Amino acid sequence: MSTITIDTLRFATAGSVDDGKSTLVGRLLHDSKSVLTDQLAAVERVSADRGQDAPDLALLTDGLRAEREQGITIDVAYRYFATPRRRFILADTPGHVQYTRNMVTGASTAELAIILVDARNGIVEQTLRHAAVAALLRVPNVVLAVNKMDLVGYGQPVFERIVEEFAGHAAELGLPSFTPIPVSALVGDNVVNRSAHMDWYEGPALLEFLEDVPVGADPSDAPARFPVQYVIRDGEVRWYAGQLVSGSLRVGDRVTVHPSGEISEITGISVLGTEAEVAYAPQSVGLRLADQRDVARGDMITAGADAPTLTQDVRAAVCHLADRPLRVGDRVLVRHTTRTVKAIVKDLSGAAELTANDLGRITLRTAEPLALDDYAVSRRTGAFLVIDPADGATLTAGMADLA
Repeated sequence: MSTITIDTLRFATAGSVDDGKSTLVGRLLHDSKSVLTDQLAAVERVSADRGQDAPDLALLTDGLRAEREQGITIDVAYRYFATPRRRFILADTPGHVQYTRNMVTGASTAELAIILVDARNGIVEQTLRHAAVAALLRVPNVVLAVNKMDLVGYGQPVFERIVEEFAGHAAELGLPSFTPIPVSALVGDNVVNRSAHMDWYEGPALLEFLEDVPVGADPSDAPARFPVQYVIRDGEVRWYAGQLVSGSLRVGDRVTVHPSGEISEITGISVLGTEAEVAYAPQSVGLRLADQRDVARGDMITAGADAPTLTQDVRAAVCHLADRPLRVGDRVLVRHTTRTVKAIVKDLSGAAELTANDLGRITLRTAEPLALDDYAVSRRTGAFLVIDPADGATLTAGMADLA
């Protein structure tokens, strides 16, 4: 009997305040039958108490969002739901400008971002900030959800005008493509079911698109990257443990250890305590090398000719996450995969400083070399964090630009 493999799509939602993002998420969960009966009953009860004729689906998310904005819970709310065709992990990010940094958190691992726009207001400043973050993070797929179409008479010209304006900004921001979908989260048009009010629109409903969009490339097809997390001594034998973040490794492969540049050969692979001939990303494994090498936590083991760039001069696009500003001359730590090194901020591309939620560019000089990939090539080994050495707080999220 054959089995059907159901994959998982991670996606993030973003939108300016009052664009209807909470209602859209609530509608998506409700109409896909992903809301528990007692949750829906509570929403119906509160809505009735407020004198509303229909359940306010925004209540399915607004309570948690209000807590988040008061700083008493997590900054990004993750929601899990599924259809017969696919599982979903939804990162619900807040809309206020002072929480732009939280979108970075939610979208950093997403394969798709939904950017919501109020059809009455069109493209606003926060729409462009969200598009800039999606471009910065190289989110593979972007949906422009033009919401509240019911409040503009479901007019095709309104939709087309917004799409045309967004397309111009997207080109300037380096966002390669996007998929526009006209929706009404309040009524349910084109969210889970196609709308009868917009016969001029021939594309999919939002959930249809989410179910069909290709999930990212298999990480095992990329060049092999193995950041060493632990060194385990088993008598005279050393095992190097960690997660294979991309590519594959086989017994017999010749490998290079960075930053030392030493070359060795894999003589053993352990997966969940069992010897194996091959390992594929994203498995957590142990490697045994042919000879005793000075390999430590933070080293990167690679195979093949497509090696990472070994550098102490790191140029990157960044989003500043901390309330404390970042300035030229600041001494910091850079955390890249399992490696942490000292560094100094050399340049901020002309800016005097970076403050919370700022998007910018940075140049760092590290005390020791880092084995980096360009973020455009690998979101895992091209990303890093800038850390405050005094208290270990995260200051900045960086995306390496080695071009």
